This record gives sequence, structure tokens and C-alpha cells, in this order.
Amino acid sequence: MNKTLYCILIILISACSQPNKNMTVNGSIKGFQKGTLYLQHVQDTNYVTLDSLVMNSTTDFRLGCNLDQIEMLYLSLSEDINADRISFFGSNGETQINTTLKHFKYDAQIEGGPQQELLESYYKNINLFKEQRLKFIEEKLNAQLKSDVTLANEIQLQIDNVTRRSYLYSINFAINNKNSEVAPYIALSEVYNANVKYLDTINSVLPKNIADSKYGIILEDYINKIKSE
Repeated sequence: MNKTLYCILIILISACSQPNKNMTVNGSIKGFQKGTLYLQHVQDTNYVTLDSLVMNSTTDFRLGCNLDQIEMLYLSLSEDINADRISFFGSNGETQINTTLKHFKYDAQIEGGPQQELLESYYKNINLFKEQRLKFIEEKLNAQLKSDVTLANEIQLQIDNVTRRSYLYSINFAINNKNSEVAPYIALSEVYNANVKYLDTINSVLPKNIADSKYGIILEDYINKIKSE
């Protein structure tokens, strides 16, 4: 067989044997000179690599995978379990992520699908509660340093109030966005230690397609586990 034709056949066979990538993520990492970038998801509590790219003297990247369903994906510069990871909702289509090597996780600017946009709007508001809580915690520590027990106790009531309001916001956000995979994800990631009746309320309003999604199934299993204990 002609050597050129043989090579072409090998390339075609290899291409046909690879799964289609219905989700791609591309972007740049400022300051990244050399290393490997990993695209991962969580399976059985472990980070599993879906795609990887060896980068050498370039800041641009493109990774992809074939998603069976919408789920949270992660970009990482290491497969170590404790490595910094950029999390984002992976869905059919393209996601753009630009960040820096210096602050890999915290400088990430993400443009993705509707689930990612919805999650970002949630984080924008929930971070306001977190900032309030941190401010009150600092004030309480200062009061304790001055041995002002009365003031410290008053500030603790404010901390508890902010915590309660943030929980209610998360629960209402999930209920109001029940038609998105973001709803059960927030229940699992943000209010997992709330009273089970609130988790039950979120679970009960999910339409079938969301209840049957990855995080919908995990949420129901989690609720059943709590009730059984």
C-alpha cells in the first residue's frame, strides 16, 4: 500500500475512534510559560481528567470533552487533589476562560452557557452576605480583644442574622430557578447543612428533567440519607 495513503487511513481511523467533543473550553493564562493544563470533573468523590494539554511558551489553550449531561467542570494546573481549580458549569457549546498564573483561581473571567451565567449572578449576591459576615467577625474579634463581652455578643447576633439571611437567599434562589441544573447544585454546595425540610422543599419543586439530572439525583439521595439517619 502506498505509504502516504496508509498514513491518511491511520489518521482517519484515529479520528473516527475518538468521541465527539460537544463541550469545549478555551482561553488564556497570563504568565503561564510551561506545564500541563487539565480539564476535570468529579466522579465518585475523585477528580477525573477528561482532557489535558501540554503548554509550552504559549498562554492560549483549548480543551474539550463529550458531556452526557450538564455538570460542574474544573480547570487545574495539577492533578493533585489540593490544587487550585477553576470551577464552571460545562454545557454543550463553548466556554471562554481567561485568567492569570499568579492568581489562577481568583482572576478567572468566565463566559459560558446559561447555567454558568445564572451561577455567576448567584455568587455576585451571595458574596455580599459573605463580606458582611467577615466584617462583623472582625468587629467581634476587636470587641473580644477589648474584653467587651456585651458588644461581642451583640455582634454575634448580627453574624447569626446575616448567616440566616444568606441561607434563605440561597434557598429562594434555588426555588425560583428550579428549571435550571443550578438549583440542585446550590442546594448541595451552599445549604447542604440546612434543615432537611428546606432541602426537601427545593427537591419537591424540581421538574422531572432537573430532578433526573446529575445534581438532582445526588440531592435526592442526600436527603434520603439524612432522613434514614
